Amino acid sequence: MRQEPSTSRRGIRWVRRARAALSGLLAGYAALAFAELVSAFVRPQAGPIVAVGSAAIDRTPAPVKDWAIRHFGTDDKLVLQLGILAVLAVLAVLLGLLALAHRGTGSAGVLVFGVVGAAAALSRPDSTGAADALPSVAGALVGGLLLYGLTGRPAVSGPLDAAPVVGPDGERPVAADDTVGPAVTPGEPGWDRRGFLVAATAAAAASTGAGALGRSLNGSRGRDAVASRAHVLLPAPGSPAAPVPAGARLRVPGIGPFVTPTKDFYRVDTALVVPKVDATTWRLRIHGKGVTRPVSLSFDDLLRRAAIERDITLTCVSNEVGGPYVGNARWIGVRLADLLAECGVTPPSKGGPADQLVARSVDGMTIGSPVDDVMDGRDALLAFGMNGRPLPFEHGFPVRMVVPGLYGYVSACKWIQDIELTTFDAYDPYWVKRKWARRAPVKTQSRIDTPKPFARPRAGTVMVAGVAWAQRRGIREVEVRVDDGPWQQARLAAEDSVDTWRQWSFPWQAAKGGHTLTVRATDGTGQVQTALRARTIPDGASGRHSVVVTVD
Repeated sequence: MRQEPSTSRRGIRWVRRARAALSGLLAGYAALAFAELVSAFVRPQAGPIVAVGSAAIDRTPAPVKDWAIRHFGTDDKLVLQLGILAVLAVLAVLLGLLALAHRGTGSAGVLVFGVVGAAAALSRPDSTGAADALPSVAGALVGGLLLYGLTGRPAVSGPLDAAPVVGPDGERPVAADDTVGPAVTPGEPGWDRRGFLVAATAAAAASTGAGALGRSLNGSRGRDAVASRAHVLLPAPGSPAAPVPAGARLRVPGIGPFVTPTKDFYRVDTALVVPKVDATTWRLRIHGKGVTRPVSLSFDDLLRRAAIERDITLTCVSNEVGGPYVGNARWIGVRLADLLAECGVTPPSKGGPADQLVARSVDGMTIGSPVDDVMDGRDALLAFGMNGRPLPFEHGFPVRMVVPGLYGYVSACKWIQDIELTTFDAYDPYWVKRKWARRAPVKTQSRIDTPKPFARPRAGTVMVAGVAWAQRRGIREVEVRVDDGPWQQARLAAEDSVDTWRQWSFPWQAAKGGHTLTVRATDGTGQVQTALRARTIPDGASGRHSVVVTVD
């Protein structure tokens, strides 16, 4: 009769599997660490996590991206990278277990993921060539070799000529100590428990060292960029921003500030690694259809031009009704329309052949703007300063576009390096290829900042306040409704310009119980903010913001 495996045998098999799983994790860790090191000699964006993550972003359906931004905000990129690492950890464990039975196949599996990483790096629009494949390939080779080594057959002590003993169940017995691996002829080379621990510890230490060195070297690559930003002296604007009217800032606790602090300004983009561009080597090329005098401008060329300073509110198309992805800042830069005119560009409304301006970022992002909009007299800027300081890297240093009245995805190119004049029929930029609208003027919107949703204010006078915006049209009126009651006019703060939001407040005589507060705005053309709810896709959300509170 066949005997059941002993508890000792089952325990040893679990130890074998645990070691195999650990070997897989160590191999994956080594692959990523050495890929990081190699990327320091290529470019940080060529690393497998960044390359695969960027490729995933490019291929993610627009509704999923919108969901991620809505739920994770500016942490969406961190969540994506953590998700990639979690998936890689699971796959590494599976490859380790596969290598336990098929050593070569499991080790070769690591190489497959190296190929995937290399393909992702080479597919990026900002790829610099075959060298971008090196980090993923080198890391996969290291990981595959390590897995092959760690899953080698175990050492079993005994005389070289000892014959294997067969147990009553027809299987070879497992050694009494907890050595791992299939039963083998005594004397075969491999790992005993102590040897495996030493090898695993050494692999982990070497991988950690390689990864730390890679991160350090990658960090040093941005030092020239950091130094170039530190040496920027913003010019005095030839056309400074008008002083903010004293009545534009309401003193209501809980309301968002009129000027959004730079550290709080929203950031929504696809860059997993924030580009750090050296301003001393940066160039902007302007060329394309209808450009009779193409130019290549340096950062100093822009600084020497007449600068203008303006307060402009920017809005992201991913901003839900009442959402946080809108902010007001003071920008300094040069007029984009003046530069285009000097290059010979004529807007299509005056007979020019190009109706679309395609801006390209150093990370390969493409953003298309209507030429008529950037040349119709509005303060469309190539900005290099924000709130009195050089642009932060995460907001586009050294230069970005700022166009009032348009959602960011059709105007606000960060880290800009190329402007091409073309037509909407000839070219679809990044977001248009993903089913967003070609043209996207900002919709009239308003938001309640205080009280917050589900707040519990006390009965009596409760100040309801927030902001409203309709760039290029301005805000004429804001009204508040309590439950299903009549619309009541709110007090508007003074208007700074039609390109900035306006604060508003409403003293509500709150009675005890649950209530719903709703706000709506009327823009400068007399158009009332619609109650029709629409998703952010394809050209921005619509509807009216409301909050539910309980008055004690």
